[in-house]
Order: sequence, then C-alpha cells, then structure tokens
Amino acid sequence: MSAPVRLAAYYFFYFAYAGAFVPYFSLYLAARGYGAAQIALVLAMPQVARIFAPALWGWLADAWEWRGGGARFGGTRYAIVVFSAFAVFSGFASLYAVESYAGVAAVMFALSVLAAGALPLVEAITLSVLGGRTGHYGPIRLWGSIGFILGVLGVGAWLDRHPPATILDLVVALAAVAWVASFVVPHAGAPRPAQAGPGLAAVLWRGDVLAFFGACVCMTMAHGAMYAFYSIYLDEAGYPKTLIGALWTLGVVAEVIAFLWLPRLLRRFSLRALLLASFACAAVRFPATGWGVDSLAVLAAAQLLHAATFGIYHAACIAAVHRLFPGRIEARGQALYSSLAYGLGGAAGVLLAGWTWETLGAVPSFALSGLFGALGGALVAWKVRV
Repeated sequence: MSAPVRLAAYYFFYFAYAGAFVPYFSLYLAARGYGAAQIALVLAMPQVARIFAPALWGWLADAWEWRGGGARFGGTRYAIVVFSAFAVFSGFASLYAVESYAGVAAVMFALSVLAAGALPLVEAITLSVLGGRTGHYGPIRLWGSIGFILGVLGVGAWLDRHPPATILDLVVALAAVAWVASFVVPHAGAPRPAQAGPGLAAVLWRGDVLAFFGACVCMTMAHGAMYAFYSIYLDEAGYPKTLIGALWTLGVVAEVIAFLWLPRLLRRFSLRALLLASFACAAVRFPATGWGVDSLAVLAAAQLLHAATFGIYHAACIAAVHRLFPGRIEARGQALYSSLAYGLGGAAGVLLAGWTWETLGAVPSFALSGLFGALGGALVAWKVRV
C-alpha cells in the first residue's frame, strides 16, 4: 500500500473508535450514576493529559529521530504511535476491573498520558509524506471522518436495543482494531532538511504565534459543552439514540465535504480567511444548539456548521502549524498545537461546561461557547497572518 493509503486506513480506524467514545461515553458514565460535574471531570482527563503529554512525546520523537534513534523500531514516531494505540486499548479494557469513581478518573488520566503522542505524530508524518502539498491533507484525513460516521451510527443503532453499560464493550473492541491499524502507519520519519531552521523558543514567543494558539484554545473551549453534554441534552429532550447518532453523523458528513473541498479552498483563500470564517460559524453554531433543542431543523443546521468549526478550522490549523514550525521543530509544533488547543482548551472547556451546566443550565452553557468562538475570531483578526 502507498503511504497515503496506509495513513487513510489509520485515520479510519482511529476515528471509528472515537465515534464510539466521544458521543456516547458520557451516557455510559451517566448510567454508572455520575452527575454532570463528575462526568465533566472524567471527560476532562484526556484534555488535561494533552496539556503536557503531546509536547513530551513530540520532544522525544524529534530528539531521538533527528539523532538517528529508533531505527530498529521503524522510526521513533512509528514506535510511539503503536505504543499509544496499545495504551488506549489496554486502558479502556482495565475499566472492567475498576469500580470507584476515583479509579475511573485515574485510569482515564493514565491512558490519556500514554496515548497522547499518537495523533499529533501521525499528523506530522502525514504532512512529511505530502511535502508542501498541504491541500492534499483533506482527502487523506476525510477517511477519519468516514470512520467516525460509521462508529457513531453503529453505536447509536446498538444503543437503541442495548443498555448504555455496553458502551464500554464497543469502545474496547474498536480501540483494539485501532491498535492493529497503527501497525500500517508509514515508518519513515521526516528527512533532515538542508538547514536546521529556527529554534522552538524563537518561533513560540512571536506575537502572531501566541495569538494563533490563543485562538485555538478558544475554539476548543467553545466545543466543551458540545462534547461533554450534547448527547445527554438530546437524550433528556426525548430524542431517540439513533437520531442522536444521526445528528452527530450529520456534522461529520459536513466535515467530510469540507475536507473534499479543502484543496480548492486553500487555493482560493488564505489560511487566515478560513480561520476567521470558522470562528464566525462557531459564534453562531453553539448558541443555536442551546436555544434550538426543540427544533430538529435548527439542530441539523447547527450541526452542518461543523464543516467549518472543525473540518476547515482543523485543516487550516494543521497547515498553519506546518508553516510556523518548520524542519527540526515540526513534530514539537504539532504536539504544542495538540497540547494547547486540545489539551488546555479542551480541559478548560469541559470543566467549565460541567460547572455552568449544573449552576446555570444548558442554554447559558451553549451561549458561553458562542462567546469563546467570537473571542477566538477576534484574536485571529488582530494578529494572525498566515
């Protein structure tokens, strides 16, 4: 198989597992009797780990790879990806033996630390394989979206006939498949460039880079209530789980279309313009979700905006990080993006959503998400030029 096909296969199976975990694990936790704040804390564990763990894995990958290490394992990046996938599978499997709430939170944190290196390193490998053709990232990455769709729909249909306690069985099974798929990731690391390029600190402390990462934190915080409580919100509003899965799927279908259009969008618009449009959509999408729960049409329209708030946004961010962190700091740049955006922003967003959900309610929680989208757009407009 060619390298792009192998990467597409990994994305497909990794996000099929994510399609079981992201929309439905909150229902599993609720079935165990946990309240909103407890659910938010457990779901924040992966984001808390991503604040620091991807940067550590990225540093290890760069430091060892650029010194010629890891050759007998097929490359340091490859070895970390395979190890991380195994950590996800074994971590979730261990939950069968854990009964206490503190134990579940601890296991989620531990497996998240061990697993945090995989996706940013696969992103770095993908961009290394593509060279300067960042517009071709979307057609590879869209296979992850297709895997997510199938995972969401399959688990949603399953849950209409089986209790939420079985969600753990599905997550474990799909995590095992994703681990097997990790073995097909291309082995080769990035080739050593002719010039070493700038150091990490010199790039990181530039004003435009700080504003960019600040905007990324805002976007992930904007998604906090969505990822933690959207399924619970719709379940309590009386929607069947198959329809909940269909709404999640609608958003990812829109994301797939965005990835297909990505080469054309990147030729026509700057990364800055795409980011501004994505943040504007976030400012609209999340308040509409909160206020429109009684209208299936409003919920569907809000989900279609996922094409911008994740699909176009994420692809533009990956391309921007590739430009901002060249050469020997490439893997650390992608790891920092994961740490700051999905780690710091994700943890803060989920924990804040847990507090506002219990104290203010669902509609104010989603309204606050929209404000974070607007703030992120303001940061991009102020300083970011990519």
